[in-house]
Amino acid sequence: MPIRLQKILSAAGVASRRAAEKLIVAGRVAVNGVTVRELGSRASPDADDIRVDGRRIGRPPRRYLALHKPRGYVTTRSDPEHRPTVLDLVGVKEYIYPIGRLDYDSEGLLLLTNDGEFAERLMHPRYGVEREYEARVRGVPEPAVLRRLAHGVRIEGRRTAPADVRVVETGRGARGDQAVISVVVHEGRTRQVRKMCEEIGHPIVRLRRVRIGPIPLGSLKPGEFRELTRDEVRQLERAATVPAPAGGLETGGPTGPGTGGAAARSTGVRTPKAGDGPRRPAGTGGRGTNATRGPRTSAAGSPRTSAAGGPRANAAGSFRSNATGGPGAKGSGGSTVKR
Repeated sequence: MPIRLQKILSAAGVASRRAAEKLIVAGRVAVNGVTVRELGSRASPDADDIRVDGRRIGRPPRRYLALHKPRGYVTTRSDPEHRPTVLDLVGVKEYIYPIGRLDYDSEGLLLLTNDGEFAERLMHPRYGVEREYEARVRGVPEPAVLRRLAHGVRIEGRRTAPADVRVVETGRGARGDQAVISVVVHEGRTRQVRKMCEEIGHPIVRLRRVRIGPIPLGSLKPGEFRELTRDEVRQLERAATVPAPAGGLETGGPTGPGTGGAAARSTGVRTPKAGDGPRRPAGTGGRGTNATRGPRTSAAGSPRTSAAGGPRANAAGSFRSNATGGPGAKGSGGSTVKR
């Protein structure tokens, strides 16, 4: 039975449905030698000859890759300025493409696939899949500034959804006047974290994404990639299954990586206490020099406590992606790392 052409392209791993529609309108799709530009056109994936840019589509095996994108690469299949792209780092024969973006000057975890439906669900703002970033910023943000960032700031005329924010390390930079903060967002707006930090007066010096949903960057080095395990793919599918309410946040259920949202917790802000030594962010191969942490502060300014009444703290001073309950161990192994 004939089905919509954009659905065929998505199922074949060419692009998400929305991107497939753009391919059709641009005249890049042909069915049985005839260029198709009308949305809603139908074809049979089994009986018709369907081509994109002259290349016949088939039903290749699904690929799901995790890449540590280095700085200096663009997140696209091709670049009109002939800059290196993330596809130059991943030598696979299937027609794969990145899920979302990391800008040219940013680095960290990037997922790639040829599963159009999977990619579209992960990118859709309806599901609010968490994305965690490690940002080295100029200056050390005051608690009040961090609370403002956590509550949401206005960029390009629209307020950002609430975020989880905490200070990971201070004393960075040649003069010790920079800090590393962790920012967990539930939206995918262009250069969002950079613009958020600029809005509070602490521009970003270096930005790295360390987690997408339940999948951490793990031990991948810049330029390395690996296949996601079946279990990791299922975890991502679950994270992009339950719609999040307006703002991209969950309003109930468990918290932490892989839950698809921030749940009903207060927006976390953690600032260094007097006497704290410099802290080493997660993924650098060590623990902070000071294992003692004060209670995390909510967006309202009150300490966050656990169910037992004690302060919620991470003694290692590391990102949430390494907390108990997250798939840190699975996310960093189980498949071959390639360069």
